[in-house]
Amino acid sequence: MNENATSNMTGTTGGAGTTGVAGVAKRFTEYAPALESRSIVTIRSEYGLWIAGEERDAEAGAAFDSVDPATGQHLTRIAEASQADVDAAVAAARSAYENVWRDMAPANRARYLFRIARLIQERAREFAVLESIDGGKPIRESRDVDVPLAAAHFFYYAGWADKLPWAFTGGVIPRPLGVAAQIIPWNFPLMMAAWKLAPALACGNTVVLKPAETTSLTALLLTEVLTEAELPPGVVNIVTGGASTGAALAGHRGIDKVAFTGSTEVGRSIRRATATTGARLTLELGGKSAQIVFEDAPMDQAIEGVVRGIWFNQGHVCCAGSRLLLQESIAEEFSERLQRRVEGLKVGDPLDKNTDIGAINSAEQLEKIEELCEVALSEGARMYRSSATLPAQGWYCAPTIFSGVDTSHRITNEEVFGPVLAQMTFRTPAEAVAKANATPYGLAAGVWTDNGAKILWMSQQLRAGVVWANSYNQFDPASPFGGMRESGFGREGGRSGLDSYVTLEDAS
Repeated sequence: MNENATSNMTGTTGGAGTTGVAGVAKRFTEYAPALESRSIVTIRSEYGLWIAGEERDAEAGAAFDSVDPATGQHLTRIAEASQADVDAAVAAARSAYENVWRDMAPANRARYLFRIARLIQERAREFAVLESIDGGKPIRESRDVDVPLAAAHFFYYAGWADKLPWAFTGGVIPRPLGVAAQIIPWNFPLMMAAWKLAPALACGNTVVLKPAETTSLTALLLTEVLTEAELPPGVVNIVTGGASTGAALAGHRGIDKVAFTGSTEVGRSIRRATATTGARLTLELGGKSAQIVFEDAPMDQAIEGVVRGIWFNQGHVCCAGSRLLLQESIAEEFSERLQRRVEGLKVGDPLDKNTDIGAINSAEQLEKIEELCEVALSEGARMYRSSATLPAQGWYCAPTIFSGVDTSHRITNEEVFGPVLAQMTFRTPAEAVAKANATPYGLAAGVWTDNGAKILWMSQQLRAGVVWANSYNQFDPASPFGGMRESGFGREGGRSGLDSYVTLEDAS
């Protein structure tokens, strides 16, 4: 990201000695924002539900608006599924499970997953542009991270589909569970859909997927891929809507498995619902993850890791490194250098390829972020906020750092889910562990040090499902991901991602 920061900072001033018409033309060519064209995608005026392989209107005719967070302007109308629509989707998934998918040869299931992966790759640019328009994330992130990882997950689990008997040891036979309900968040719509769909399908389950209300468009575009891949009707169904749709799906008695990624509060309600239905459940919830930087850490690398950890996707990341713990001996220097680095981050149009921080997903989310910032100030924290110029339209928040905070402040305890970092200091590794663990969450952590033994010791002490060493926010389909405590339970990714989509029978 250094080279982009340099171009951002120099690009706003032009160059000395470039004068006249030719100079203006040269500056325009070199420095004008490189915008990805919106014409790459076609956004229809209305979208329906996708049930049993076809698009249909919601039974009650209800719909909701989808809005572009970068401009605040209307994008489209999307059907809102009622209980009756959810019933129809679950019935379609059950029929496909019992009549087609469950008993299909695993190698044939793998072929469908391979086709889906290849088609996502072929339409990668289209998916990336739509993801940035719908969610507000920078096009570089959609293009270079989200879409490639979505395809990679389908490729990875396609490879497992015909090898499931070797994935489980101890004389057991893995069997699919049945119909899975999958509810995904608004921060990584396409990638989260792939994380959930791919292992479920590989294991022989069918799915009813509900995307987030504010970011449904890439899931709806995915239906075109599923159709082109000739996936049998009903194997995947997509119902759109808000909280009532999600509740109807999570509590449905025809569901055998619920996978949810989202807030801890909603996760609690889903857990109560599945307690009455008996459905298998995995939850990937909120986080308040710590990045711990020791005095022997490679400082330049650590600064880039902190930037990626909290300002990737505007901080709309469940495992965002939203708490920074600095060893006292380097705290002042690190803070100064981090602030200089932040001044080079460009906040702006998500489709500008030079943008580092895009739009906040919704007006409601921006209001929550600013409210928590006001609370931090009232509690005595010191705020640094980037001097970046924000666009006049849409919902944006400049990168923000709070110092002078402690473990009792709300800014260090509550998930902001925005581009806001809370900074503290520590003296010893034991103090760092105590402060890092002083949270009800337990999703992720990052440790920055040149001492391998210290990394291993810290990893054993930190109560987090994922611990990155001298890196942050690095994902791979073969690596399991998930949390503990109020960050949820269960794992997605890797061989572990298969566990929650099968039941194991004794081979004897």
